[in-house]
Amino acid sequence: MAVTGGRAAGSLEGMQPTAVRLTALRRVHRDVTALDGVDLAFAHGSLTAVMGPSGSGKSTLLNCAAGLDRPTSGRVEIDGTELGGLSERRLTLLRRDRIGFVFQAYNLIPSLTAAQNVSLPLRLAGRRPSRAAVREALARVGLEERAGHRPAQMSGGQQQRVALARALITRPAVLFADEPTGALDTVTGREVLTMLRRMVDGEGQTVVMVTHDPGAASFADRVVFLVDGRVAGELRTPSAEQVAARLAALEPTRGAGPDAVAGTVAGTGARAC
Repeated sequence: MAVTGGRAAGSLEGMQPTAVRLTALRRVHRDVTALDGVDLAFAHGSLTAVMGPSGSGKSTLLNCAAGLDRPTSGRVEIDGTELGGLSERRLTLLRRDRIGFVFQAYNLIPSLTAAQNVSLPLRLAGRRPSRAAVREALARVGLEERAGHRPAQMSGGQQQRVALARALITRPAVLFADEPTGALDTVTGREVLTMLRRMVDGEGQTVVMVTHDPGAASFADRVVFLVDGRVAGELRTPSAEQVAARLAALEPTRGAGPDAVAGTVAGTGARAC
């Protein structure tokens, strides 16, 4: 799906304190270097898109930054806490309390209502969420009236918004989104991205989003490009056309043919890792 959007004039990367910092980050899978010395900082109250050709290390970066995967070397800091020194239990607690996740697959429990799905992270943590907190989380994504509906009774866009409410109910320091609009049509994807943009601008939420879609990336304050596990440049408040042009310029460095380049520019290429 391809969407195009924009940013409200006041989200300026670099003006806010840092929510996530990656320093000399390396991740080696067997004999393949997925990340090769990445240095990046993501500011509080900003929306950053991470893009690059297939195999560039986007999803690996997201997994390491979110504490889902341990880097081979380097540092990951979230809200001033360095993840490398944490035990698995403390890392789990930090992910539960300070990090939100939204994926292309909605990952909702089919037998649970929207309200029950949203409250699930707190219940798994042994906490009893108040009805008011769950209602507020659903209201933030415009679905308060759908609290009693199960996933099969909702559209794909509504299911993704429930997943978003579930990720935000703990008020995380940062929300990581992996292709959050990849399974949605253009109109619905734009609605979800507009919602994310509004949360950044109006509530100071920090969002780091992996996407292959230049239209989705145009909602970001900043787009960071990866090639072969290294940072290959960035754009600030770009248009979809600027993002597509930069992606087209990056693809030949990996020996991609004309068809692969065209697919990436159109935002219809296969989902990359």
